[in-house]
Amino acid sequence: MNRNVGHRGRHAERGGIISTLISLLFLVVLCGAVYLARRPILRFAGESWIVDETLDRADAIIVLSDDNFYADRVTRAAELMRDGKAPLVVASGRRLRPYAGIAELMQHDLIERGVPKEKIIVFPHDADSTREEAEALTNFVTEKKWTTVLLVTSNYHTRRVRYVFRKIFPANVQLAVVSARDGDFDPQQWWEKRKSLRYFAREFFGMGVAIWELHGYGPATSHPKNETKSPSQSVVGGPVLKPQLAV
Repeated sequence: MNRNVGHRGRHAERGGIISTLISLLFLVVLCGAVYLARRPILRFAGESWIVDETLDRADAIIVLSDDNFYADRVTRAAELMRDGKAPLVVASGRRLRPYAGIAELMQHDLIERGVPKEKIIVFPHDADSTREEAEALTNFVTEKKWTTVLLVTSNYHTRRVRYVFRKIFPANVQLAVVSARDGDFDPQQWWEKRKSLRYFAREFFGMGVAIWELHGYGPATSHPKNETKSPSQSVVGGPVLKPQLAV
């Protein structure tokens, strides 16, 4: 009897070892397959993160704040103006000084790219996040009674912009998010540059924060009463901002 029990025990032990070896072999093969396919997977992730929409005609083109060193967002907005997509372009930018900021720099870049000065609206604000900028622009667009808007931002930023602005903007405003190429983020090989990795990680985290903060928002819903209204849209007399997560 004991001999049979021992035989079954050794058999079970060998079966356990074989199962473990098979599992390890499967894991190695899986890791190898993922490694070999890493470039297509990462390329797909980068390309899927980019949104590029259009409208036949809009009331205005809005270039979002914090354009890069190469002025890629402004360059894309100037192209849209030349294509007759809108009669006006809004340079939305953070104030850096009481008398000037990013919006004025963007105005300069737009003029250099052939946009007439009288077609440019300088929109300085104190927003520290995409959400705060959306809130400031909501008031501005509502005052202008615009119903169609093209939003221009960097390619890696487009998906989060679309989510945040669709949550914040009124339901009667049709918006399209236009992707501007970025010299520091190539969706074909973004994982090869440290700055691109940082951009992707920041956007991925920022999207998670945006979903968490704005899950109760919607174009047809009212903002919660305990939320602070949008930051100032003029150089003088803006309300004090309430600190928020950088969405």
